[in-house]
Amino acid sequence: MTAVSSPEIDALASQLGGARHDAYSQRALARASEEYLSRRRPPLAEFALTVDGKEYPNLFAAVADPSAKFETGEVRLDPIPAPGPPWRFLLPFERLVFAPDGSVDVHPLEPGPPVRGIARVVVREHYLLRSQADEERAAKGGARVELRGLGGTMSRALAACREEALIPFGVAVLVYVPEERFRYEFDVLHSTLLPDPRAGRLSPGQRVRRSARLAWALDQYVVRSDLSLLGVRCLEVLVESPGLTSIELAHVFGGVRELVDSALQGLVQHRLVTFDRRTGVYRPRLDAFLPTADAPSARPDPTPAGGDPALRTSVQELLAAADSRSTCPLCGAPLPAGPKSILCESCSAQVGAA
Repeated sequence: MTAVSSPEIDALASQLGGARHDAYSQRALARASEEYLSRRRPPLAEFALTVDGKEYPNLFAAVADPSAKFETGEVRLDPIPAPGPPWRFLLPFERLVFAPDGSVDVHPLEPGPPVRGIARVVVREHYLLRSQADEERAAKGGARVELRGLGGTMSRALAACREEALIPFGVAVLVYVPEERFRYEFDVLHSTLLPDPRAGRLSPGQRVRRSARLAWALDQYVVRSDLSLLGVRCLEVLVESPGLTSIELAHVFGGVRELVDSALQGLVQHRLVTFDRRTGVYRPRLDAFLPTADAPSARPDPTPAGGDPALRTSVQELLAAADSRSTCPLCGAPLPAGPKSILCESCSAQVGAA
C-alpha cells in the first residue's frame, strides 16, 4: 500500500490554490493531513481507480489532470477481499462502476448480477486551502466560505475540489438502492476502502434498516449542516439504531468518551436526538430530517404535552417509518411519497369495482 507523499499533496495544493497556498497554508495542510492520519482506521481493502477509461494511481492524480471529468469511472478492489465480518453493515462488492447519469452498478463479491443504484459523493474529510491573508480577513468578520460541492455526483465532486481548492483526505460514496442506502468510506491518501466503524464493535442486531428516502433526507441535512465530524458520525449511527448510550458510541468510534458526550449534547441542542436521563439512551428524531410536507411534526402530536419523552420519541419514529416505508396491505406495493391512502391505486380501483 503506497500512500500519497507529502510532496504530491503539496504539488496538488499549489496547482489548485496558487498564491493562496503560501507558507501559512503549507503548514496548516501538513497539520491537517497528520491529524487525519492519526485517526486512520485499519483498511478493509485497497482499490484501483479508473476515470473516463484511464487508470490513475490515486484520486490526487485524477484531480490534478484537467482532462479527467469523471463522467464514467470504476473503483475496483485489488486484491479482492474475502466476504466475512469486516463487511458488516455494508453490501460486499468487488467493483463500483459509475455511469454518466449518476447511477452506479455494484458488482457483488458473491456470484450474481450487479445491483443498480444511485451514487452520490461526499468529500467527508478535507482541507480548504486558505492563505494567512484569508485567515486574517475571516478573523475580522469577513465573509464565510461556502462549500458548494460537498455532495453530488462523482463529476461534481471532482469539479468542486478544483474550483474550491479542496484537498480531499476521506471520501464517502453513498449508494441508494430501492430499499436502503449503503455508505462506503474511502481513505484517498492510501487508496483504501475502510470498514464501517460499527463492524466488530456493535452488534448487527442493534441496526435498524432505514429506507432510502429517509437516508437521503439525512444525508442532505448532513451536507448542509455545520455539525462536527464526530457529531455527524454519531448522528448517522443513531439514525440507524433504536437508540444507543454514549458508552456504546464511544466504543464504536474509540477515543475519549467526553468527546462523544460533547458531540451528543450538541445533537440534543440541535433537536436532532433526544436523551433519556433514566436509561442514558440517545434516540434519533427522524422527523427532523423529513421534508416539511412529510414530517410527522406537521401533524398534531398524538401524545400529551409533558408526557413520557421516550414514548413521544417512539411515536414520532413510528410515524416517520410509516411515511417512508408504507406499503399496500393487499398487494404489498410501496405507496408513493406524500399523503397516503390505505390502498394503492390499483387495489383501490379493484375494490371500488367490486
